[in-house]
Amino acid sequence: MPAQLLDRPSRSTAPRLWTPKHVLVTRSAQDEAHTAEILRRVEAAGVEDVRLLTADRLPTAPKGETEREAYARAKATMAVVVAPPSMLKPQPIPPSADWRLDLARGCPAHCQYCYLAGSLSGPPVTRVHANLGAVLAPIRSLTGSGSVTTGSAHRAGEGTTFELSCYTDPLGIEHLTGSLATAIAEVGTGEHGAGASLRFTTKFDAVEPLLALPHGRRTRVRFSVNAAGVERFEGGTARMPQRIAALGALARAGYPVGLTIAPVMPVDGWRQEYGRLLDDVAEAVADVPDLDLTAEIITHRFTPGSKQVIEGWYPRTKLEMDETQRAAKRSKFGGVKYVYPKETMAELRGWFERAMPERLPAARLLYWT
Repeated sequence: MPAQLLDRPSRSTAPRLWTPKHVLVTRSAQDEAHTAEILRRVEAAGVEDVRLLTADRLPTAPKGETEREAYARAKATMAVVVAPPSMLKPQPIPPSADWRLDLARGCPAHCQYCYLAGSLSGPPVTRVHANLGAVLAPIRSLTGSGSVTTGSAHRAGEGTTFELSCYTDPLGIEHLTGSLATAIAEVGTGEHGAGASLRFTTKFDAVEPLLALPHGRRTRVRFSVNAAGVERFEGGTARMPQRIAALGALARAGYPVGLTIAPVMPVDGWRQEYGRLLDDVAEAVADVPDLDLTAEIITHRFTPGSKQVIEGWYPRTKLEMDETQRAAKRSKFGGVKYVYPKETMAELRGWFERAMPERLPAARLLYWT
């Protein structure tokens, strides 16, 4: 038995829950029915600073605040807002899913490689969308369309897929919102029609409220997992054994589950560390009947913009972001991101493509990037 599993926690272990210091509710959000449920949960979590704003604009940062101070304040703040029309029009999200739906924007975790640093502008406040019905409404009209899983020979069994974790970790804020459970139950019972499925990735482990939901095997929960040498960059999240135990609990409750192994980094001893990770997952799901397990593998990359933001947020980070050790990859729009050199990518990919079927044969590899 792998060493980590000797101390694998039971589901009685208290999950890692985020409690914001400040909750702001915009004027428009106060008119939404779902806001009452959010405020009930916020009160139950013990948040004392809850402000009902008289406008829809969030307060500006105090004058003289440093970038690090602004980051800390924003990360401790949850805002309840109304998603504008521009966010209610789902966008394709390859290679993950046919379409993206945003329950929220922003994440409470403190991952030093955070890709949101280059994707979302402004202070990293977690913005929860109160107009939940409007966010979920496009599912019915879009089911049957899409270019990733819909009509795909490789992934057709997933139906039309809707990604919930492009700009947030929905499980990390679920105890404060209830939005994720609503989405899972509505899709699971066919309220939005047949043929649709949800998917999201998480680094948290508070899965107990999801276990008894009528999910109808229409929501795939993927856990972001990594080697121990990379986990140290993931502040404020559940530890790896807790995530793996949570994955096993959801699988036994009938959910399709998955691994998002990301961001893969060639840290010291990476073969042994990633091998141990795969062994631990294999042990956690060994007793699951009708297991539906996928894997998505994403290597580390960064952009000049995300590097600048991350170094402002985490000035002492040991995360490797040396452009001279990377290969520049340019998009058709002229943007650039730095990935590992071709030789390193080939070595990493070759190892995973051999190790996955050997150590975790139940997993279906969806893509590598």
